[in-house]
Amino acid sequence: MKTYRVGGCVRDRLLNLPEADIDWVVTGATTEEMLALGYQSVGKDFPVFLHPETKQEYALARRERKTGPGYHGFEFDTDPSISIEADLLRRDLTINAMAENQHGDLVDPYGGQQDLEARTLRHVSQAFSEDPVRVLRIARFAARYHHLGFSLAAETAELIAQMGKSGELESLVAERVWAEMSRALDEPHPEVFFQTLRDCHVLNILFPEIDALFGVPQTAKYHPEVDTGVHLMMALQKSAELELDNETRFAVLMHDLGKATTAQHILPSHHGHEQAGVELVKSFCRRWRVPKAHTELALITTEYHTLVHRALELKDTSLLKLFTRTDIFRKPKRFRKMTQACLADLRGRKNFESAPYPQAEFLNRLGKILCDADLSSILQQGLEGKELGEAIYSFRLGLIKQNSQALKSSQ
Repeated sequence: MKTYRVGGCVRDRLLNLPEADIDWVVTGATTEEMLALGYQSVGKDFPVFLHPETKQEYALARRERKTGPGYHGFEFDTDPSISIEADLLRRDLTINAMAENQHGDLVDPYGGQQDLEARTLRHVSQAFSEDPVRVLRIARFAARYHHLGFSLAAETAELIAQMGKSGELESLVAERVWAEMSRALDEPHPEVFFQTLRDCHVLNILFPEIDALFGVPQTAKYHPEVDTGVHLMMALQKSAELELDNETRFAVLMHDLGKATTAQHILPSHHGHEQAGVELVKSFCRRWRVPKAHTELALITTEYHTLVHRALELKDTSLLKLFTRTDIFRKPKRFRKMTQACLADLRGRKNFESAPYPQAEFLNRLGKILCDADLSSILQQGLEGKELGEAIYSFRLGLIKQNSQALKSSQ
């Protein structure tokens, strides 16, 4: 029986990065022997165990054979005779197919260290194409290590394109797609995830609503980069630079989907793209089972981002309508996230990368005044139904009239 540290922890140590969670592979052992040593069995699809003291994961070395579509369509063999080299052969990328033995010696049968030095993401073998989730994983690694200069090997990009043509990606299940996309949104360069898929000619298969934005022109005065897809990638990168949370980055990703549906004869104007985008966002979120909080923030950002941009020009009644329809009174934190997404939208444009955005501060300060207002005097009047609603509306509108001009002047 031999144990090896494998995968991400080895890769990140060689890159001088904080090590990922340590995973172990065991050769020369059976399930019965592991249990006898006090390991706890936790694997569902193949034998994985928790160390009796450290609780780190130890998996038996295994081979796998494709038996059906998707990532579930595999048979596993964990015979004790399987070598560490055979186990590493089934892994996705060469940089993830390295191991260290008990003495710290590197086991690198497929050139992982060389690809690390060359900053290359390369598949280990043709078995890569048997698991469609790996397409998303490699795009996520591209997003994670872009700042270090990593890029896809040409043959790997070609293999992914072939997977797209073969229909293998159609077997992806929503939960796995969302898990990879969500993790990619938190990477230093989330836009690279989507750009990598596009470069490999599979973005149109996985996320056609996003792919459709590339090549769609916008008014150069407001969008010097012109191309809507380019703007979306710039805005997404800006959301990472601003260290916005996962929900807000997703809202940025979704906010302009409606521009792909703009009629040709009105381009580069996009009048009405906000409402057109709402249904596209709903469809996208249903298809990939996006969490409720992400969906709701994406929807209000899509529908109201243009009004947020125009906040300093809006009438008092329009401001109150914006606050009411975005439900700031029950969800003020969500409203603030929407304004952060709008900031990323503004700065995700050529020549606007550091532009001031007083609209966000104005709306959040005015919104706080409204949310903090004491309604007890109205509630004590015994009003009900429509009359109560009208009284609260008038009270809030009065607060806006009293405070909006001063807040605008202070920006």
